[in-house]
Amino acid sequence: MAITSAICSSFKQELLQGKHSFESSGGHTFKIALFDSGASLGAATTDYSTSEEITNTSGSAYTAGGAALTNAGVSLSSTTAFTDFSDVSFSSASFTANGAMIYNTTTNGGSNTTDSVCIIAFGSDKTATNGTFTIQFPAADASNAIIRLA
Repeated sequence: MAITSAICSSFKQELLQGKHSFESSGGHTFKIALFDSGASLGAATTDYSTSEEITNTSGSAYTAGGAALTNAGVSLSSTTAFTDFSDVSFSSASFTANGAMIYNTTTNGGSNTTDSVCIIAFGSDKTATNGTFTIQFPAADASNAIIRLA
């Protein structure tokens, strides 16, 4: 099993169907969930699932479903549209994660409310032991934002 960084194929289709809104005001709610190295996630992933989602080894820094993301809205630079999120931190964290999934909890026009957007592979296990586990998103610009359409 492996986690591979990708924009989910189902998300690409759902964009053209108008099912995702990244507006910073009035847009949909997006979350980020963390997964262990046993997860099999990549472009073919369609929905959030608790299968192989991380759990705390102590404390309560992480809960199933992950953390809500703060969306930076949508921007356009030349011919590239992009959106990004604020960094997310889990305080007093004691867990190991190998990757993450960003998913939409308020998908428009469907019965499913856990549609995957993208998968982020960390490259290896990342562990926090009673510390702060932070996911730092790249710069919100046309070359680096976490989600870009060129």
